[in-house]
Formats: sequence, structure tokens, C-alpha cells
Amino acid sequence: MPPSSSMSASERLGLIDQIHDSSLSIVIAVTGGGVASVADLLLVPGASRTVLEAVVPYSSQALSRLVGYSPDQAVSEEVAEKMALACLRRAQELVEDEVPVAGVACTAALVTDRQRRGDNRAHIAVAMSEGFWSSNVSLEKGLNDRATEDRIVSDAVLQMIGIPSQVAE
Repeated sequence: MPPSSSMSASERLGLIDQIHDSSLSIVIAVTGGGVASVADLLLVPGASRTVLEAVVPYSSQALSRLVGYSPDQAVSEEVAEKMALACLRRAQELVEDEVPVAGVACTAALVTDRQRRGDNRAHIAVAMSEGFWSSNVSLEKGLNDRATEDRIVSDAVLQMIGIPSQVAE
């Protein structure tokens, strides 16, 4: 499980620089949280070498279209893996050369303005033709605001991208 705190700005920028310097290209989908990871990747020079496409399937219809079915529970390991597989297929469609590609996905339930049962959490998955990496983030309800929770989850997403980029473990 990734840490329940965020990276420093310099750690984040260093990781993203290393990701951009790797040969990995990705398609990324985030829903419910982890959106800062997309902005982070795109704000650092070199993003066009890494990011093929980024999507935010926020509505249930958009998520269903991405994964190919209507999940009973949007925030689950299974949905994160299905999202990552869909992103991997899209990445494979978008590249012409034999470059390594990955599908990256995050589905999260963060601080909200309505009553919601269940824990604040995120499920992150990375799919490559070689296999899967996955991670779960648990967040204590009432401890942080939504922006802080998204920062924690987004940093966990970036750390997960670092694994197939061969810049993190």
C-alpha cells in the first residue's frame, strides 16, 4: 500500500522527469480521484513522450463504456484492472513502433459533499502485455480535505507509473 501522505514537490518532479525519460508510453484513466496525476504528467516538459491519451470517465455511463459493462461498485480492484486493460488496448492502438506501452487506471472514492457509505479509498492498476501491477490506498475519513486526498492518491498513481517505467519499485 502506498504511503498515506504525499511526496514533496521536488520528489514528484524528479519522478516525473524520470518517467518522461523512460521509453514507456501510457494511456491513463482516472475517475473519482487521482486527477492531479494527469495534470502533473502534462505540466512537466517531456509529457508528449509519455502520455498518449488521458481520460476521466466520471459518469457511470462513461465508466461503463470504458470497461465494457456496468459495474455494481465503481471503486474496486476489479474495475481498476478493467480500466487499465482498456487503457492498454487503447495505447496499443495509438503506437506504431515497438515501444513499451501501459494502461494506467485509478478509481477512487474521496471526500464528498453527500453522505456515502464505505471508506475513502483508491484502487490503482497498471497493465502491460507482461502483466499487472496494482495498489490500494486507504484514507481515513474526516482526516483530510478532498484536495489533500486527491494529492495522496495522485502521488500513488505516479509511483505506480514509475514501476513499469523502471524508475521506481
